[in-house]
Amino acid sequence: MREVMIAVVMLAAGFVLLIKGADFFVEGSSSVAKMLRIPAMIIGLTIVAMGTSLPECAVSVTASLAGNNELAVSNAVGSNIFNLMVVAGSCSLFMPLAIHQKTLKREMPFSILCAVLLLVMGYLGMSLGHGDGVVLMAVFIIYLIMMVRSAMHSREEIEVEEYEILPAWKCVLFILGGGIAIKFGGDFVVEGASSVAEMAGLSQNLIGLTILAMGTSLPELVTSIVAARKGEVDMAMGNVIGSNIFNILLVLGVASAISPINFVMENVIDIILLILMSLLACYFAGTKRKLERKEGIVMLSVYAAYMVYICVR
Repeated sequence: MREVMIAVVMLAAGFVLLIKGADFFVEGSSSVAKMLRIPAMIIGLTIVAMGTSLPECAVSVTASLAGNNELAVSNAVGSNIFNLMVVAGSCSLFMPLAIHQKTLKREMPFSILCAVLLLVMGYLGMSLGHGDGVVLMAVFIIYLIMMVRSAMHSREEIEVEEYEILPAWKCVLFILGGGIAIKFGGDFVVEGASSVAEMAGLSQNLIGLTILAMGTSLPELVTSIVAARKGEVDMAMGNVIGSNIFNILLVLGVASAISPINFVMENVIDIILLILMSLLACYFAGTKRKLERKEGIVMLSVYAAYMVYICVR
């Protein structure tokens, strides 16, 4: 009973840190974007995506070091599915998520290519070795260079307007403080939820795809919803896409570079499902260049069906 109470307290504390941390993180990042005349989408694809991917990185690297290979892969893949279906779907319930033409033609296809690359690497030999990790990190560096070049080019296209922005020191404080709160909030939620799951006797792979995937994706969920409610819809969608790219290229790249990660057939199936769900999201986004409430409901329903599938398989 005492262990259950401790787990519940950690969950509650984690949620508080996530919500307040996300609020500060979005406000600070938004001000930076406006101050530097950088599109909010670019900030979402880089700074915000990195900050909200800290829990996935910590969990997967720790799992790889400990030899819990199934946990490392299932956490990253499960988080990506959660980001795509639940985070984007939930945000579209608050307001339509407009999708820029560049995002449809560049970032979204690139995130799908990352998933395909992971599938090919994992299926050939049923593992991610040191060399695979280096390749993933090299692609990640190329991605960052693309984002920096895009940001520099976009500055010239944005008109100078009067913005209500925070002072530079406060932006830094909000981003760093918010990022730290998000990191520890995610840790508390994951540790508390995992304790409850272990007491219930769930398998490691199932914990990775459900409890850990949801727990480590809470920063993306809270941050994107906060961004959407503040009207920063570009940042909300950028956070989702950027986090998915980071989870594959950086999180699994670093984890497999440190220690080879073995694949099981369930990992392959989950990556294939991730690719199919990504194509569905692309189709929805391409119809009217935005995700509307009805499409968000469909995405949430797809995730609910996926949860039923992984629990009964």
